[in-house]
Amino acid sequence: MKNTIAERIYDFLKNFPPFDVLEKEQLLKIASQVKVTYLEKDTFIFRQAENPGENFYVVKDGAIGLTRIMDGEEILVDICDEGDIFGLRSPIQNNNYLLNAKSKEESILYAISVDILKEIIETNDSAHKFLIASYSTNIRAPYANGSNAQLFANEDVLLSNKSNLSDIQTAKYSKHPVTCLPTTTIQEAAQIMCTKRVGSILIVKNKKPVGIITDKDLRIKIATGLISIGKNVTEIMSSPVITAPEKITVAEAQISMIKNKITHLCITKDGTPNSELIGLLSEHDIVVLHGNNPSVLVKELKRAKDVNTLKYIRDKTSDLLNGYIEQNIPIIFVSKIISEINDAIIIKAIEFSLNEMENQPPVKFGWLTLGSQGRKEQLLITDQDNALIFEDVPTKDYKKTKNYFLKLAKSVTDKLHIIGYDYCPADMMASNPKWCLSSTEWKNQFNAWITQPTEKAIMMCTIFFDYTLLYGDTNLVSNMTESIFKSIDSFDIFLNFLAKNALLSKPPLSFFRQFVVEHDGENKDQFDLKSRALMPLTDAARVLTLAHNIKDVNNTILRFQDLAEAEPNNKELYLSCIDSFKILLRYRTKQGIKHNDSGRYVGLNNLSKAEKLKLKGCFKPIKDIQDLLSVRYNLAQLS
Repeated sequence: MKNTIAERIYDFLKNFPPFDVLEKEQLLKIASQVKVTYLEKDTFIFRQAENPGENFYVVKDGAIGLTRIMDGEEILVDICDEGDIFGLRSPIQNNNYLLNAKSKEESILYAISVDILKEIIETNDSAHKFLIASYSTNIRAPYANGSNAQLFANEDVLLSNKSNLSDIQTAKYSKHPVTCLPTTTIQEAAQIMCTKRVGSILIVKNKKPVGIITDKDLRIKIATGLISIGKNVTEIMSSPVITAPEKITVAEAQISMIKNKITHLCITKDGTPNSELIGLLSEHDIVVLHGNNPSVLVKELKRAKDVNTLKYIRDKTSDLLNGYIEQNIPIIFVSKIISEINDAIIIKAIEFSLNEMENQPPVKFGWLTLGSQGRKEQLLITDQDNALIFEDVPTKDYKKTKNYFLKLAKSVTDKLHIIGYDYCPADMMASNPKWCLSSTEWKNQFNAWITQPTEKAIMMCTIFFDYTLLYGDTNLVSNMTESIFKSIDSFDIFLNFLAKNALLSKPPLSFFRQFVVEHDGENKDQFDLKSRALMPLTDAARVLTLAHNIKDVNNTILRFQDLAEAEPNNKELYLSCIDSFKILLRYRTKQGIKHNDSGRYVGLNNLSKAEKLKLKGCFKPIKDIQDLLSVRYNLAQLS
């Protein structure tokens, strides 16, 4: 005889995590033993500090308030509604309840035995990971030192099926690379390469790699007659070599090769050139392992002769991004690879424009990317944000020099527009005379923003402080950076204004844990993922790293990593901010791919219960980092 009540319970639970990842038989077993409980309004399910019961609870109908008594005051921590789980952590860990649970209205609960769930999750890894991650929800301070709980917004917990993700696999390399000594002649080395049928040979001294020769070196330097084959290999070897540790991932290897414009990595015991050689990783090894290789796109970039080819490669990069997101490859790897390709495309556009100019640049200059591009967080194609800095010149030469660079900048921004990067609506581009300035002008501009922190000045700082030199003279930008930090040191209250700006976006959840949505305009009733969730984290990381005098780091994740080291007492909070940022950046990217837009606005009606839970799990660090800023900079007193 069918158990119709159990079937109804099954039909309900299967729509919510973690029950949605259980096998049918597993969920039916749970459903058949559920105790259905009806509660009048203001009925306690359990109280703070009580011994844990045998069950945890799922809300079928109604709402349950979770509160904590602190200093004699009852504080509302959360409200659980349809499909939410509560009362799980204490019985699993055999600790007393941390919260009170009381019905806020007439409610129906499903009470489920913890022992049954424990039995099932031993054989269901996805459910196990969900439960581990959910431990820290509804806890007032999940970032306390010594806490073993993981934040729900931990990307590693939410990723699934990593076994086929080649980008996070350890790269397979040749453990028996062909080598020779520095005293070996070029002819002898070439003969060894022919005999061993390899395209490269490493030069080692005292078991340490000191150089490398490839087929390309033999073609360019020997076959052309530039150097005699009787010379030693040191005459044509590339040195120093680029090294990596044996546990390097495929993604890390790809990034290193792209950055250093090489096709081979020397694997050493400790990852440095000063330790024993143990292997060689070639670009071919990666291609074999990972067919969709960004290095292939970079090779096409090197061969590109026109802007249309750059556009084609950028379109292919979008396909690469789609594949990475579909495979659930960690977003930190995705952002690194996509950013490196984007940077290479922009550099190529600059080189094209320079070749088209009638004359060489009159002085040294630097091309800066700004905002999300400068932070290397721009995965989707959006509008341009860039600037140009050029070396100081005598007054009589200034106009001519600036006109040259404005013409160059216009050529570059036009090419980027053709490639797919829209012009900035606010004209924050190097082609604008305001953002094509000499070194001294830039120093004066930043000093003015810092010492006269008007609302507009602070807004400019949130964009221009996140700059990265993409092409040109390093010293120009280094000197500008030093000048900026001197200005901040001389006007400490600037950081208070910057911190106040970081609090302009209200926390993404209302008091009753509802999403804060837009109230009017074309995006009415939609959730602004950028300004409500991502920007508060970005803004907080910026002001805190500036306060610590941390230079040359503007990526949000890297900033929080540095902050975690600088402030051990807040380490757990900063690491949680990293986890949240990863989740939110991935989600925005997925939304942008799905809707072919910036991914900024999300329609709540289109979100599943599981998606809402995941997003809500990201929001607590946002509130906590804003609270930290408010206290640290005494913002309640700053009018």
